[in-house]
Amino acid sequence: MYNSVVSVSPIGDYRLKLTFDNGEVRAFDMKPFLHLGLFRELKDEALFNTVRISFDSIQWENDADFDPESLYNLSRPFQTTE
Repeated sequence: MYNSVVSVSPIGDYRLKLTFDNGEVRAFDMKPFLHLGLFRELKDEALFNTVRISFDSIQWENDADFDPESLYNLSRPFQTTE
């Protein structure tokens, strides 16, 4: 079973602060994905900042989305200095 995303906010430099339903707060770096498919459009910072919760994961206004299990596995614990 995977953890659902319950909160998301951009924190600069194409990174996201994610809160999961287990209470963990994690940081996810989108930079490695910005050369792939719809994610290329997210190089536009205004579009990147449209990220929102969609069901149990996240989605942007251009309909790009990310699997919640991947978000969890590819993120790291959020540090308050970020």
